Amino acid sequence: MVEQPRVFVAGHRGMVGRAIVRRLQALGHEAIITRGRDELDLLDQRAVHDFFREQSIDQVYLAAAKVGGIHANNTYPADFIYDNLMIEANVIHAAFQAGVRRLLFLGSSCIYPRDAPQPMAEEMLLTGPLEPTNEPYAIAKIAGIKLCESYNRQHGTDYRSVMPTNLYGPYDNFHPENSHVIPALIRRFHEAQERGDGEVLIWGSGVPRREFLHVDDMAAASVHVMELPRETYESHTTAMCSHINVGTGRDCTIRELAETIASVTGFRGRLRFDASRPDGAPRKLLNVERIKKLGWQACVSLSDGLSQTYAWYRSHCGPLSK
Repeated sequence: MVEQPRVFVAGHRGMVGRAIVRRLQALGHEAIITRGRDELDLLDQRAVHDFFREQSIDQVYLAAAKVGGIHANNTYPADFIYDNLMIEANVIHAAFQAGVRRLLFLGSSCIYPRDAPQPMAEEMLLTGPLEPTNEPYAIAKIAGIKLCESYNRQHGTDYRSVMPTNLYGPYDNFHPENSHVIPALIRRFHEAQERGDGEVLIWGSGVPRREFLHVDDMAAASVHVMELPRETYESHTTAMCSHINVGTGRDCTIRELAETIASVTGFRGRLRFDASRPDGAPRKLLNVERIKKLGWQACVSLSDGLSQTYAWYRSHCGPLSK
């Protein structure tokens, strides 16, 4: 029998990390290593180094990150750049020192220039200014890609990067102020429906276009890319452009998204858009031809994914009183 690799999923309590653990378990992986923040602080370089030295890890899924929506990024820019830089630097360097064979870094589509040609191909990285509302977070994620590339070039490691589009699904952050657009709208429409409100206020004009990927699709893509033979992965990337986009290849306007969520939650009132609030980038759609050529594509439709996510929200977040 072939011995299973010992796999460390960093950030296993987050939405993406949980989904990766579920995917690995469904595929029969048993040697999955996880640590909560109370057990291992990824901001603590010494603790991370000691952890890797003790655990004999073969693969790392680096899904740990500080994340949030426009409001959170605008309010806490120092936290977003510092925490994410420290997490990825500590984990990637400790993995290298411990001889970890393969690592997958999870980035974000916000790495691309604000006005990048659509859909955004991997080669668009570092070709123009970033979206100001999340620039610190984006710079941290770009640094993670370049860390992986640099260790590969200098030390011959096999560290890979995937860049997901906007993610949603079970265990998302449904905080009323610091969440991303889908969980924020799900909560807002649900509470409006519970109270019997006649309208729901939505930040922005509703015009920007966004692409959304269910987290279970992201987990499947992550495992798929991790398990590719090295020569296959490298034949579709370059030393200076080694990351791979992960998305659906389809987008919609924020207004269309809000109308779909209103339908899913049963809300029949009016949608009011506050154009004085920031819109962010006008469009964010990923070119996903590279990952398709590597044998993967998304399978969860937006309508099905939103219905599943709302069902999860109702069962886990409870009635309005909670």
